[in-house]
Formats: sequence, structure tokens, C-alpha cells
Amino acid sequence: MASAVLIENLQKSYGSTVAVKNISFKVEPGEIFGLLGPNGAGKTTTIRCLCTLAKPDAGKIEIGGLSVIEKPRQARKKLGYVAQEVALDKILTGRELLELQAALYHLPETGSKQRINKLLQLLGLEEYADRKTGTYSGGLRKRLDLAAGLLHQPDLLVLDEPTVGLDIESRFIVWDFLRKLREAGTTVLITSHYLEEIDALADRLAIIDRGEVIAEGSPSELKDRVGGDRVTLKIREFSPQEEAEKAKEILQNVPFVEEVIINQAQGNSLNLIVTHGNSSLSKIETTLEEIGLPTFSIAQSRPSLDDVYLAATGRTLMDAELAAAGSRDLKAEKKQQMKQI
Repeated sequence: MASAVLIENLQKSYGSTVAVKNISFKVEPGEIFGLLGPNGAGKTTTIRCLCTLAKPDAGKIEIGGLSVIEKPRQARKKLGYVAQEVALDKILTGRELLELQAALYHLPETGSKQRINKLLQLLGLEEYADRKTGTYSGGLRKRLDLAAGLLHQPDLLVLDEPTVGLDIESRFIVWDFLRKLREAGTTVLITSHYLEEIDALADRLAIIDRGEVIAEGSPSELKDRVGGDRVTLKIREFSPQEEAEKAKEILQNVPFVEEVIINQAQGNSLNLIVTHGNSSLSKIETTLEEIGLPTFSIAQSRPSLDDVYLAATGRTLMDAELAAAGSRDLKAEKKQQMKQI
């Protein structure tokens, strides 16, 4: 049986900017597959290539065994795409917008009305269906956008950051609906930079960083690969690099400490992988006290997807987000300066 999605050695650049270096993964039929990574990692470019909205420079893309690159028109019939930005005609009601969408898909009028009513019910939009979409909240707009993407009953639903900017209640409604889609046999590919979203929804995921896949598997598999508990330690609120290196050198020799990573973006904090259990914290503090180093803060937890990302890149997902935001701000500032010259 062909994979629902197969991407091999995908590459895409915009001028001198490399958006996707070399991405490969596959999605099996009937699963929710997550693409996790910070903004600018290459997630959106990857799904734009998948959805025929961008032409890759190199690589292979298939939906259900059909080449997206060679047969884009046929591929589009197999997928529904819900973009990050919701674009609705504000003067149409929700029902009118779905009727327009059905006409664009050339769906039979009788069948499309039944389909529209079913989607409105499933997404909790019945009482809002005959109101203009310009009056909808962000959560209602996103749910209507989901309905539009599913109107033609695609084999694959592709969602780009589906819950960005939504309140908690709307986010949970979307999550619950996606689980029901999976139970009904629809394959879902979702991109997100929300750790808890991918952890809660995805059967499997690929973590993308700087245009490459750095880890792939189920959430539990990836966390098990990292192994042990996590300990986050700060010698001082903002530790000198020399102190952090000294602490790392000593702690690496402690029997129950498997790995030590210095997180420069968070004041040279130390991220440890430990296997000793609840007594680890006191023994770590004692070890540091013996060499004259204080402990500003220390905490222990089970592995998370952020730990997987940290182990692979040496920084947390939040650090990557902040770095990407800073880079965008710097580019915007330089562009503004050039305009003033």
C-alpha cells in the first residue's frame, strides 16, 4: 500500500535563501503526522511544495503514489489545504462561503448541501452558519476554513499552524475534530511550533530545523531515545561561560549523569540527562558545592519533545523561535535603513 505522503530529498531556495535543504519523510494512511519546528525552519515551504503552491528545486513528492510534481492537477483533487492565514469573504455568510467552495469544486448540488450541513454540525457552526463571516471570531473563522478544506472529502488534509492565535477553548475544539477525522480514516498532516499540540495529536512526527529533518518517530519513541530524566540547572541567573564549562566538566563525571548541554541562550544554564531518580538533585548540588559553585535554580522533569530538540540542536525550541524573531527584526531594520539612504 502506497504511503499517504512520500517526500524524498526535497530542496527549495528563494534566491540566495535556502528554505529547505534536504527533507525526507513519509506519512502513512489514516494517521496524524506532525511537522514540528520553529518559524523559519522550512515547514511551510515543505507543505507549499506538497500542495502544488511552490515548485521544488529538487526532490520527489507523492500523494498516495501519485507524483505531485508530474501530475499537480490530479494531486490537488486528493488533498485539502488549510493555510495559516484565514482568508474569508467577509460579506458572505458561512453557509454561502461553503456553497461557493462546493461550486468551485464542481460538487453535485444535492450532495454538497448534505455535506455542508454535516460539516457545520461537526464543527459546531450551525448557529453561526447564516451570519456574515466578518462577524466571526478567530476560532469560528478557523473552523469554517477547516470545513472548506474538507468539503470535497480529500484523502489528505494539510494544516499549516491550525491553532495559531486561537484561545484554549477553540484550540481544543480543533484538536477534538482532528482526532475524529483520523478515526474516520482521513490522513492529517499538521505543521506547528507548539510542542503540546504535536505531542497531543501526532501519531508520528518529524522535527525540522534549518531546512532539514533532525528527528523522526512517534512522540514516545523520540522521548525514549533521549532517555533519563531532565535536570535544568543554573549556577547563577546569568552564569559566566567559564563557570558553566567548569560545572559541565565536573558533572559529566558523575555516574548517573549521561549528558550535559550548555544552553547559552538561557544564561549558560546547564541541561542534564540523569538516570538516578529523585535523589539526583541533592547529589548534583553537593557536587557543585564541593568545587565552590553555587546553585541558583534546579529542576527535574520527564523528557519532552523540547528535550529531543535540545539534544539534537543544543538549543530549545523557544530559543530557536527567539533567534528567528531577532533575525527577522534585524533584516527589517536593515531594509528600512536602506530605504532612508
